[in-house]
Amino acid sequence: MLLQKIKIALADQFCNAIGVLQQCAPPASFSNIQTAINKDQPSNPTEEYAQLFAALIARTAKDVDVLIDSLPSEESTAALQAASLRQLEEENQEAAARLEEVVYRGDMLLEKIQSALADIAQSQLRTRSGAPSQPAPPES
Repeated sequence: MLLQKIKIALADQFCNAIGVLQQCAPPASFSNIQTAINKDQPSNPTEEYAQLFAALIARTAKDVDVLIDSLPSEESTAALQAASLRQLEEENQEAAARLEEVVYRGDMLLEKIQSALADIAQSQLRTRSGAPSQPAPPES
């Protein structure tokens, strides 16, 4: 409820500021700009500026909404936040324990693979050195 009042007040302030600028601000003269650039400008830029400002205000209001929604709610007390943090810490510790177990199993598997590769390399070396590990089949 309070957030809605703040948003409405913000929108009112933006609209009032734009209205005051449209009514009171003197037209600006940029004599040092080339006339070709001036030809590209619309004949009534005030309406386009008003639409641009309205779009910018709407986008800013949406951004404010997103920021406000990301804040902790009024119902969220320090005790609730502390409980939530404790739960997150427990989940983090459980995930760390699971990760350690997976890393341990990975290390064990790596050792088995390295041992098997060493056995294969030794077998190949014995075969190449002329000491066959199995008897040669009879020639026919």
